[in-house]
Amino acid sequence: MTRLAHFVVLLCAAAILGAPPLAVAAPAVSAPAAGAAPSDRDLTRAAAISDVTISPDGQHIAALTSADGDTVNISVWKTAAMGEAPINIGATHMRFLSVQFLKDDRLLVTAVQTFTAGNYQGHIAKTYVTDLQGKTFSSLLPINGIAADEDTEFNNKIADPEVFDSLPADPQNVLVLDNREGGEGDIYRVNVYTMAAERIQRGSEKVFGYKADLKGELRARRVEDIDKDGIYIATELRDPATGVWQEHFRSHAKDRNLVDVVGFSTDPNVVYIATTEVGDTPGIYEYDLKQRKILDPLFQHKLFEVEPVVIQSKAKEDFGQVLGFEYQAADPTDYWADPKLDAIDKGLRKALSITSPTVDWVDPASGMNTALPVPSGADIHFVSMSYDRRYIVVEKSGPTQPPEYFLLTDGTKLELLGKARPWINKAALGDTTLVEYRARDGLMIPAFLTLPPKDRFGAGPYPTLIEPHGGPWARDYLDWDLAGWIQYFASRGYAVLQPQFRGSEGWGGKLWRAGDGEWGQKMQDDKDDGVKWMVAQHIADPKRVAMFGYSYGGYAALTAAIRPNGLYQCAISGAGAGDLEAISEATFDNRFQREFQHPTIKGLDALAHAKEAQIPLLIYHGDRDQTVDIEQSRRFAAALKAAGKPYKLVEIPDMGHQYVFMTPAMMQEQLDIIDAFLKTDCKPGGL
Repeated sequence: MTRLAHFVVLLCAAAILGAPPLAVAAPAVSAPAAGAAPSDRDLTRAAAISDVTISPDGQHIAALTSADGDTVNISVWKTAAMGEAPINIGATHMRFLSVQFLKDDRLLVTAVQTFTAGNYQGHIAKTYVTDLQGKTFSSLLPINGIAADEDTEFNNKIADPEVFDSLPADPQNVLVLDNREGGEGDIYRVNVYTMAAERIQRGSEKVFGYKADLKGELRARRVEDIDKDGIYIATELRDPATGVWQEHFRSHAKDRNLVDVVGFSTDPNVVYIATTEVGDTPGIYEYDLKQRKILDPLFQHKLFEVEPVVIQSKAKEDFGQVLGFEYQAADPTDYWADPKLDAIDKGLRKALSITSPTVDWVDPASGMNTALPVPSGADIHFVSMSYDRRYIVVEKSGPTQPPEYFLLTDGTKLELLGKARPWINKAALGDTTLVEYRARDGLMIPAFLTLPPKDRFGAGPYPTLIEPHGGPWARDYLDWDLAGWIQYFASRGYAVLQPQFRGSEGWGGKLWRAGDGEWGQKMQDDKDDGVKWMVAQHIADPKRVAMFGYSYGGYAALTAAIRPNGLYQCAISGAGAGDLEAISEATFDNRFQREFQHPTIKGLDALAHAKEAQIPLLIYHGDRDQTVDIEQSRRFAAALKAAGKPYKLVEIPDMGHQYVFMTPAMMQEQLDIIDAFLKTDCKPGGL
């Protein structure tokens, strides 16, 4: 892509503050064929534009761009001349993953490539600092001083220093954590122009998680230790008067309620912390160091978890002022405490036709009933702002809306910067909504339901896919599916349910903790109860249901094949780990995880019961997966073969576990093998 699609809409002040919405025209791109479902390539090729970010001074915009869907470049524009061709920065041996501004004219870039050393076959992701022309790429820290033995050299190739504070008040320096072996977690102040690095804090095995205050001084850290009650994480704060580190909170791993310092106020004796002080969901609180007292909540949501972050001003005139917060509803949602940003947000929603009808909602924790506003089709987010807030990059995206990026200037001028996937025919996509159903023991289970277009496939019942997320300590969102799985199958007539089964994060502590020790048991019941709910609602055809999952979802698919409940005609496991004992042992090696997560991983060992499989299985796995070893899938397939059970095993060369370790071609191959299996091998005659 040689330049951003350029379109301007002028919004008068009244429009931003609540006048009727204005129409926003589409950029000049080729229109998709009428009624055509997106192809596998449409959904998996690299986005035309993504990762849009603006410089602190607002003078430049950078983004990842791709003209051919495979090669990803960094493009940089001058904000004052958006119609001019950008500077394009390419990569030769690595693939760009992300870009953001560190300073007005310095970029932080992450890139990835495959890496092989001995028995290790995986990937390395490296972070670099570069100028706006890409003339030089510099590592955050030099190798000097690091021992050069064989193991250390290997570990340092797959580890990388990271920026943990961009020091917005400092025009040249950032704070960098040395994650490499031999670095021991040391903290450096790095000049991103000269790349000179000054160590300001030595690390240790027990002390980690440093955070800097508004002046860039290290004021918070975590200490891991053990007492009579087990392993704990202590939160220490440095006294602003004496400089002495003092313990203020002690959170035991077994309690799973860590206190997190998430910000510093302009008062040196008041910090912002995230904790579950009241109710089922964590909130943001003010904490007084002198009184050693948690004050009134700064922000808390009754139904949803608050993200552990405080959005604070980086402008000189009100530096550090609290601007807003974020919480996890159906989608990450901004709450603006700043009246001007709140008014801009409301005005943009009208201008960009964002609607949020209410759904009847029952809180899984309290049973409280409410009318919950849920964005329909798309929502907006402020993804980047200049420090003076004159320029705001806005993303419009959702389950039926591939991301579109806009630049808002002075609260009145809105420019369409570009569309991530202008080739997608949105009319052919399925419609996704937030739903709930009651599990057999009465627990309310949130879920995302995507129905195929009714004008092409009627009102149902439909062939159905149950798609549990990974983790399991994770969750889904009401947003565009980066993998393409949901919309690929919905646009082809499938209904897709994404159950937020017990053990999922983000929906409150009760639902999360209810998954403890229930792998393949109550966690699996929740998925099965989703099938029964869909059948009762005349959404799912009971004779045409399959389960597809990746990572933990892959384990769930293996379990679905074993449990003799007759609900599924086949199952598809991507990078699934059937050996529950091996998963549990992996969390036992780390002494913190031994008490934090290890006790929760109990239940059905799918591998031990592989010979009991009731339905055909597709198993696929990347051969560079360093999260779930490919041997897990190979062993399960071998057990199926020995038992004479129907299965297919597909190994994808060079593919890792996470999306960032997959090329567009690998993403496309996954869709193809799943689609073919559903059509030909899922029960006699296909699903």
